[in-house]
Amino acid sequence: MQKESGWKKKSKEEHKLIFEFAEGYKKFLDEAKTEREASIYISERLRENGFSEDVSTEKVYKVFKEKSVVVFVKGEEPISSGMNILVSHIDTPRLDLKQNPLFEEVGLAMFRTHYYGGIKKYHWVAIPLAIHGVVVKVDGRKIRLRIGEEDGDPVFVIDDLLPHLSKKTLDEKKLSEAPEAEKLTVLCGSIPLVGVEKEAVKAGVLDILRNMYGIAEDDFVSAEIEVVPAFRAKDVGIDRSMIGAYGQDDRVCAYAMLEALLGLNKPTKCCLGIFADKEEIGSEGDTAIRSTFLFMFLYELMESMGIKPDDTLIKRALFSSKAISADVNGAVNPMYQEVHEKQNACYLGLGVCVEKFTGHGGKIGASEAHAEYIAEIRRIFDSKGIIWQTGELGKVDQGGGGTVAKYLAAYGMNIVDCGTPVLAMHSPFEITSKLDVFETFRAYLAFYNS
Repeated sequence: MQKESGWKKKSKEEHKLIFEFAEGYKKFLDEAKTEREASIYISERLRENGFSEDVSTEKVYKVFKEKSVVVFVKGEEPISSGMNILVSHIDTPRLDLKQNPLFEEVGLAMFRTHYYGGIKKYHWVAIPLAIHGVVVKVDGRKIRLRIGEEDGDPVFVIDDLLPHLSKKTLDEKKLSEAPEAEKLTVLCGSIPLVGVEKEAVKAGVLDILRNMYGIAEDDFVSAEIEVVPAFRAKDVGIDRSMIGAYGQDDRVCAYAMLEALLGLNKPTKCCLGIFADKEEIGSEGDTAIRSTFLFMFLYELMESMGIKPDDTLIKRALFSSKAISADVNGAVNPMYQEVHEKQNACYLGLGVCVEKFTGHGGKIGASEAHAEYIAEIRRIFDSKGIIWQTGELGKVDQGGGGTVAKYLAAYGMNIVDCGTPVLAMHSPFEITSKLDVFETFRAYLAFYNS
């Protein structure tokens, strides 16, 4: 149980492998800043590696409403004997444009937003922002937007109040209250359209949207447009040992899980991977893990195997399965160590983190793994030389959090949370250790092959 840097346990050759793995992960972070983009990236990688949407094949995937993906790899044992399941989520905290977002004030055009998930609102002020999303026209045509990512693209920003004038308006408020949510408006234009007298700057923005993208103002009603940080994933530290990027909760576990699925070759157990949406807002909605899309996928899968599926058969297969909720944990922050109970906390650079239970306070809302299952996870990881640690999310009365684990635990399967430690979680620029990212991948692959 000694807390020792995992880097000390790796050879120079292994250091090289870790850094190479991190390059692929950084590319994923840059290309997949929304759940739709993540689903596209995941499905493309799966197709390139022999996976098919044909459920009669041995390696299958299905995309649900462009926001969730389920992957199945047939094992030597029948599906009725249970599966090895990993579930991550591909949504992240962000800002969403409202349905009627565009307005003009004092000669400036702005978009109104509604934040999604648990953010600190002040993090999103005075940083470069990009717009990603999809606009669906009345005739069904989809227009995809991705503005602010390429060299030469414009970026967007939420204006901040200068310190000279902010004493009463902002400085004396609680951090959780400043700025107010309704003031998270995205600056998007300032040139008035010639010939227009009223709201000419707003008209100018609409003119550009119409000419460049074919979007009219009423099309925002049937749009899903997300505002995300415009910067790319970067190496952090003079030794380049860390990765700084937006969206690492939980795309770090999603990427490790994807690479583990791609590395499978005739596993003993059938393997299932679930990339779910809506975890950051309580797993509500038809693309979340609480939806029936998993059941629908298993119905179709069993039919292709010549099995007459029903709820009992599917529940029996899930009951006999074992699972990992692939989600991150909060690493000890060196400047705020007092919020952690350090003997039972996780640290950057000490490997993938196994979290026995989640929840807050007296384990409220928790999913807690049984001792027997933790022992099995220990055997799996130790047999493959995985560098791992245990951790909790802060002191008992400090706060807490939850994952999707409890929703799969409801089927009676063994499940535990296991994922990458993260610094500055839910900020626009989260930090991970390249070693921890690599060990997360190795842990998931070992679990699938167990």
